[in-house]
Amino acid sequence: MHPTHLPLRLATGAFILNSGITKLGADEETAAGIHGMASTAYPMFKEIKPKDFTELLAYGEIALGTALLLPTVPSAAAGTAVAGFGTALLGMYWQVPGMRMENSIRPTPDGLLLAKDTWLVAAGVTLTLQSALGAAKSAAKSATGSAKGLASDISSSTKDALSFG
Repeated sequence: MHPTHLPLRLATGAFILNSGITKLGADEETAAGIHGMASTAYPMFKEIKPKDFTELLAYGEIALGTALLLPTVPSAAAGTAVAGFGTALLGMYWQVPGMRMENSIRPTPDGLLLAKDTWLVAAGVTLTLQSALGAAKSAAKSATGSAKGLASDISSSTKDALSFG
């Protein structure tokens, strides 16, 4: 993990982990509300019982938050997961009635709870891109070093061969 990823991973990881832990204790009414919003946006969830859905969501958030907090999990993997999770939350923002002002992308007061999750997508994309660009830069540097070494070896071999002739 690159040191510059630490603040972003700590903040998002702690937030998501806390959200998951909090959902574990959700009562029936809270679970029904969470399930209702999710199944409105994603109808495939309608068949799952609200309490079961909320528990699965809680464990997913706990796993994601923990992955962000563990430095052994590569930033590219953690970032991709966060971006996917944030994108799913923004899908609810777009699909659930009353989240946006009429004919607008601007959130209603109720929609702010989901619209703010744009930062999750941004955090995830940042971690993923920085990891990918860092890996590409490292590979290019390694390839350049290898090419220089090869050129030096060829040059030395050529000089040695010419000096015997």
